[in-house]
Amino acid sequence: MKVWIDISAPAHVLVFRPLIELLRADGHEVEVTTREYAQTLELLERHAIEAAVVGRHGGRSRLGKARSMLRRLGALKRHARGRGYDLALAHGSHELTITARRLGIPSATTHDYEYATLQHHLGDRAATRVVVPEAIPPERMARFGVRPPKLLQYPGLKEEYYLHDFEPDRSVLSELGVDGERTLVVVRTPPEVSLYHRRSNPLFPQLLAHLGNHEGLATVVVPRSRAQRDYVLGLGLPSIIVPDRAVDAQSLIALADLVVSAGGTMNREAAALGVPVYTTYGGRLGGVDERLMREERLRPLTDPRALELRKRDGGDGRVRRDPKLMLELLLSARR
Repeated sequence: MKVWIDISAPAHVLVFRPLIELLRADGHEVEVTTREYAQTLELLERHAIEAAVVGRHGGRSRLGKARSMLRRLGALKRHARGRGYDLALAHGSHELTITARRLGIPSATTHDYEYATLQHHLGDRAATRVVVPEAIPPERMARFGVRPPKLLQYPGLKEEYYLHDFEPDRSVLSELGVDGERTLVVVRTPPEVSLYHRRSNPLFPQLLAHLGNHEGLATVVVPRSRAQRDYVLGLGLPSIIVPDRAVDAQSLIALADLVVSAGGTMNREAAALGVPVYTTYGGRLGGVDERLMREERLRPLTDPRALELRKRDGGDGRVRRDPKLMLELLLSARR
């Protein structure tokens, strides 16, 4: 079988890494497309995944996003036509599922946040199968035309699947110059470029000021863009470290004493790895985060002074799940 995978954002690299390995181990041919966006290309290179670059992100404006999508749809169709793909897979890439439908290729998409409404109206409707966590109530997917048997659900977090074989690499700390005697806090910046997070988060500057002037901390801020990196560096805060390139974020999270993130993926990676995590997300909470909060694996943050800044005991609260289950659900689109 010849499988086409479109990786359109940094987090998708991690989701598909074990799935690509499983597909190739079973003798399937896999081809990957991607786009220029944030650290996507760097992470593909880090994980030795070859990909054809087709298009780029459209920026903040709706008009820019629409123009970029139309250009990329045309480019993907030209790229895929005549290649003999048997199946197309994506993590939220509506451009892939739309293109696959236009070319008569069965497709499956997966995601874990149900309130990216426009994206799902486009991508989920075009897909053959849609795979989401059990934490998302099925009735929230119905408005996108997604009901069983098109709708398939898996237990737990997607991060518990792609981190199943993960062991942290402590060299990331020395690469960043982290003082091991200090309490390590990892911070992920707000997803300001996302349409579903349109308001800037006023809590974030307060958080940086609180952490960046704390002598007992080493705070690593992982930005989403060059502009965010320049903004944080420009604050000149003594306890802040900002990487100048894509880093092994999963090792950084696993070795951290505390994680604070405005976006979903890093929050859920921390929860999957058993690390205390707070969210500053300013948008509407999805079913996954709602469940994590009920289970007290994720805590909302409204005041930086509420953070419990201390070394953790290092106990392993990890949950590991077999990525073969995720792959089987996605492959069902071809049956």
